[in-house]
Amino acid sequence: MAEVIKMPRLSDTMEEGVVAQWLKKKGDKVEEGDILAEIETDKATMEFESFYEGTLLHIGVEEGDGAPVDALLAIIGEEGEDISDLIDGKGEDKSEDKKETEEKEEESSDEEESSENDNSSDDDAEIPEGVEIITMPRLSDTMEEGTVASWLKKEGDEVEEGDILAEIETDKATMEFESFYSGTLLHIGIEEGDGAPVDSLLAIIGPEGTDVSAFLDKAKSGGKPSGKKKSDSSSDSKESKEESSASSSSSSESSSSEGKDGGRIFASPLAKKMAEERGIDLSEVNGSGENGRIVKKDIEDFKPSEKSAPAAKKEEKASDAPAVQTYTPAGEESFEEIKNSQMRKTIAKRLSESKFNAPHYYLTIEVDMENAMASRKQINEMPDVKVSFNDMVIKASAMALRKHPQVNSTWTADNMKIAKHIHMGVAVAVDEGLVVPVLKFADQMQMTQIGANVKELAGKARNKKLQPKEMEGSTFTVSNLGMFGIQEFTSIINQPNSAILSVGAIVEKPVVKNGQIVVGHTMKLTLACDHRTVDGATGAQFLQTLRTYLENPVTMLA
Repeated sequence: MAEVIKMPRLSDTMEEGVVAQWLKKKGDKVEEGDILAEIETDKATMEFESFYEGTLLHIGVEEGDGAPVDALLAIIGEEGEDISDLIDGKGEDKSEDKKETEEKEEESSDEEESSENDNSSDDDAEIPEGVEIITMPRLSDTMEEGTVASWLKKEGDEVEEGDILAEIETDKATMEFESFYSGTLLHIGIEEGDGAPVDSLLAIIGPEGTDVSAFLDKAKSGGKPSGKKKSDSSSDSKESKEESSASSSSSSESSSSEGKDGGRIFASPLAKKMAEERGIDLSEVNGSGENGRIVKKDIEDFKPSEKSAPAAKKEEKASDAPAVQTYTPAGEESFEEIKNSQMRKTIAKRLSESKFNAPHYYLTIEVDMENAMASRKQINEMPDVKVSFNDMVIKASAMALRKHPQVNSTWTADNMKIAKHIHMGVAVAVDEGLVVPVLKFADQMQMTQIGANVKELAGKARNKKLQPKEMEGSTFTVSNLGMFGIQEFTSIINQPNSAILSVGAIVEKPVVKNGQIVVGHTMKLTLACDHRTVDGATGAQFLQTLRTYLENPVTMLA
């Protein structure tokens, strides 16, 4: 029997998805777990896998096109199966009886709500008809609080469905937040730079001139940012959903425009708005987003070509004169206050919990890197191969964890969990702080594969494209400051890991070999351990094994 696959909801705020790429074509055999397509949501481009086996009989959304959540995406079934009824019915697989039952249940529920409202003491302020309450969204799986980085609309502005309302900073990244409603922005509940918990009152949208003061007074006095609509029948709800669906289906057109050669140009709503304000032709901008999509950063970094820049040059000449720097008298005390970002707050919270809850101790060894330097040089002389010292450290650490599994563990109140798998966290510095993408099953990878994966994850982290699932599940972490010339340092354990390795710079220095003082190259490694799970002897043995691998790199090539 054919299976109908609908446009999935891949994020909590997703209303529409765009098929960035089909990885299967009509007529192809599909196995359970195969990746069917890459789907672009309001947050990222994600792989979408099949939960069914069979033949791909129908594709409902072509590459580059968008469709609302639950729209017909594809049909999988037996080769040659007649699916005309499913296509004509737009993939509806609910029976009329089931629909009628659901409608009766909705009507019954509405009647009960109506009865409750009649009997209430009017504790809740009613929301005027047509007014929509927008709360602080949960934009990541760990988000508890959000900060409004900037408002792109101000009170009194007209808002269309799909317009970017604000940029919201979470504990992981700053994301564009778009409106799912049309109307006038009647109220802003959180000012720029301020933070608030998830589900706090963020904004109110509705018909121009609507009085929402009664509701705001209720919200300010401790009421929840929600309320009862004056008119809220099941038929109204249905019409609203249908209108939302119709609006969503057309929003893919608003997020793209025609290029000079007639090709489609994909750009985020914020990028389009910024380009319009700055007079930038989107056809001249190179997109750095998924599948060439133009994003905010591309507009900010755009430099006009010679033929399109005369006006800009005139403006530049007017501002060529250097700004006069004000004189600050010696001894004057001053401070610059920088509001803590959500990422910085999260880092502070988690590292404090780790440092104060886990009894840290530190072990340091010095490794002879002569053989490692020679091996890396030989490896990198091969075509299309690039291996860093950090890749070698990650590989050696993964292999050492296989021999000392207690270091690859987690402490809980009731037991100690020793992971049979090895997922390496790699600390990456970004402008807002520190993130730790995870290299899964690192012990099974060759050094060249480790290098390619680390480079990809680090790039995503710096471009704010790292997905939450790519930062979860580490069993051990490596932090490297050697590239900054730091010779030795200690790190705070990345919970729930039991240990973290701090990697210093390779230093040229006198060393003693065979009773003679010669010039050598050494590197210091410091292991921070949680004493609840890793005893001193266990940590020391791990470091001995790690040093053996690094001083004899040929053992890591097997």
